[in-house]
Amino acid sequence: MEGYRGFLGLLVSALLVGFLSVIFVLVWVLHYREGLGWDGGALEFNWHPVLAVTGFVFIQGIAIIVYRLPWTWKCSKFLMKSIHAGLNAVAAVLAIISVVAVFDYHNVRSIPHMYSLHSWVGLTAVILYVQQLVLGFLIFLLPWAPLSLRAVVMPIHVYSGLLLFGTVIATVLMGVTEKLFFVLKNPSYHSFPPEGVFTNTLGLLILVFGALIFWIVTRPQWKRPREPGSILLQPNGGAEGMQGTMAISSSHSPDSAEAELSTEGAARKRTLGSLDDAGQRSTM
Repeated sequence: MEGYRGFLGLLVSALLVGFLSVIFVLVWVLHYREGLGWDGGALEFNWHPVLAVTGFVFIQGIAIIVYRLPWTWKCSKFLMKSIHAGLNAVAAVLAIISVVAVFDYHNVRSIPHMYSLHSWVGLTAVILYVQQLVLGFLIFLLPWAPLSLRAVVMPIHVYSGLLLFGTVIATVLMGVTEKLFFVLKNPSYHSFPPEGVFTNTLGLLILVFGALIFWIVTRPQWKRPREPGSILLQPNGGAEGMQGTMAISSSHSPDSAEAELSTEGAARKRTLGSLDDAGQRSTM
């Protein structure tokens, strides 16, 4: 890998900042917001930021860069696709539970639902994320999708995955600010109380984590290399119509745009070429 030390430094930094974000959100709800529970009250609501940051931000970020880890490049593409899909499934489950906690809290307190921009963007992100996960599983992980369909969908899958990750980070930052305005009355949020400063720091950590993930995943020199003998499949039905197994990734990362045909298809092309040469020699 070119620039391995730089990659390793950014990866360690991303993991450290992401882990600190999870620790900070736990300290926020356990120290400043009285803890966690599942009783329809404020303690149940506290699961919302904890699960959103842990699953929707941290775990999703790791799922995005899992193809960039050079020590996994010797693993099969199917194994890496399964790990990527599994991490995203865990993130989706945690995000759904976090939404349930909010709706339950609002029902018990008779608070109207879906009135804020945070709730509009957040619920939309959850719905689209689940849709992205299901389509990725059906098209890229299961074997029955045509190669041409995978090639067409892959750029959309990559773009929408990164867009959703950025949207989630923006939504979490909106939610943190909204919560602080609701709960910090005396002293007010405007007077820089300790909870406000601490939670603002949490927001900065989340923003830095997202920036590190975006940087890692957009460096072309850190892509997972194509497997030897493979041929890049073009969305217009390229690879000269050869049939074979596509080593394609169900990833939100740009690495997965390296959709490949297996060496079986390449060997078939070489065999057909040899037959054509033999036919030409036989007519001479």
